[in-house]
Amino acid sequence: MRRILSELYVRDNCHPFKATLLVWIQIPVWVFMSIALRNFSLGTADSEGDISVQEQFSKGGVLWFPNLTVTDSTWILPISLGLLNLMIVEIFSSQKLAMSRLQKYVTNFIRGISVLMIPIAATVPSSVALYWFSSSFLGFAQNLLLRSPVVRQFCRIPQTQSHSDTPYKDLFAAFYAKFFLRK
Repeated sequence: MRRILSELYVRDNCHPFKATLLVWIQIPVWVFMSIALRNFSLGTADSEGDISVQEQFSKGGVLWFPNLTVTDSTWILPISLGLLNLMIVEIFSSQKLAMSRLQKYVTNFIRGISVLMIPIAATVPSSVALYWFSSSFLGFAQNLLLRSPVVRQFCRIPQTQSHSDTPYKDLFAAFYAKFFLRK
């Protein structure tokens, strides 16, 4: 079995490490950016300009979070972040036709992390929560964009068994069936 699997890796040039390589780069960047934004918001980072970064952050927000150095008292950013992460998980899980027991456990674990991110995001400065939301939104947009047949063709992504000519319609139908047609 190992020999066959190794031959498949070589033939299709798809070693599992290649698939996880980007994650091992993204996680440290996400952590370091979060720490840097927190330090800027709390004023613990040095600044050499006339106006400190913390002062700029305190006047740099928009809409309901005019001050990026304090937590979002309305909880709009934390709840939006949690819901967006849950939507990403649901999009990913809808791509799987039949999930193994391990995949179900991992999917449920990530759902739990998404819900846990709500109170965590409510305790960090708005700048960090806004960064997390923006990062999740870009991941969500990427997931939706890579479902498009036009984009897949443009990027030369080969068709798979789960390929569909109407991915957004199928996604909506899957969500509707999963959440509204429960018995």
